[in-house]
Amino acid sequence: MHAITIPEPGGPEALVWDEVPDPVAGEGEVLVEVVASAVNRADVLQRQGFYNPPPGASPYPGLECSGRIAAIGPGVSGWTVGDEVCALLAGGGYAQKVVVPAGQLLPVPEGVDLVQAAALPEVACTVWSNVFMISHLRPGETLLVHGGSSGIGTMAIQLAKAVGAKVAVTAGTKEKLERCAELGADILINYREQDFVAEVEEATGGAGADVILDNMGAKYLDRNVRALAINGRLAIIGLQGGAKGELNIGALLHKRAAVTATSLRARPVEEKTAIVAAVREHVWPLLAAGRVCPVVDRELPMAQAAEAHRVVEESGHIGKVLLVAS
Repeated sequence: MHAITIPEPGGPEALVWDEVPDPVAGEGEVLVEVVASAVNRADVLQRQGFYNPPPGASPYPGLECSGRIAAIGPGVSGWTVGDEVCALLAGGGYAQKVVVPAGQLLPVPEGVDLVQAAALPEVACTVWSNVFMISHLRPGETLLVHGGSSGIGTMAIQLAKAVGAKVAVTAGTKEKLERCAELGADILINYREQDFVAEVEEATGGAGADVILDNMGAKYLDRNVRALAINGRLAIIGLQGGAKGELNIGALLHKRAAVTATSLRARPVEEKTAIVAAVREHVWPLLAAGRVCPVVDRELPMAQAAEAHRVVEESGHIGKVLLVAS
């Protein structure tokens, strides 16, 4: 088969479409013939040499895919060769075939195209686990999403609105904010021109955000705490603004607030299986009903992964950029 390899870390040109050995499904695994994968920020970091795959994972980038089951390993039940699926991966999505633990498989939701289903697993699992399983967003509460037009952001907006929450978003352009509004966002904040702390305070009558989903890390830490409501929950899922920041514990105590930080890729299979099961139970019916949909900016051939990485690094896209296998 062919896969995108990274012979040496570097820029987008470091991604090489090359012939590699076929993977083989082991105990509790299935082999998926990949139809499409999606580009995530973690893939960019891996290409640059900053985010290696966890032990035992495929060395090729790609944290999600869609496709058809080509083979089933020992100890797997409930799936059949030929089933159309999408999957949460620890790596290997940028390839013609990938091996997946059976617990990380999802059926393609009713009404969703097989290619576009590749845009779902990583964002759905990230948002559901952080916003709902950990932060317990409830109807009537306010969610602040940084990077509202990203793949994570577009999913967070839709899921929060589906459960009856109010949604504030930050984004850097009018076009991105308009797309967030189309998806249901109530409070639109241009982070280049506005102070999100002041905007959230005004929009909530001084109460603040009950839950904040943050991809920035250190750069936003102090302001995020200030933007939290009493009993607020800050969920950090990215470090685009740095890894080390100063936390005002006094302010946190005053608000009786909580800060959590999670990553998905390196979690044990058992934890990922539980998250995937929750997503299938709670999110997949919303997709089938048309209340939530994948947001895809563009599709490129998988061999053009370098161009897809350039698009993502320039941050001009809205939603996900997909790589389609040939």
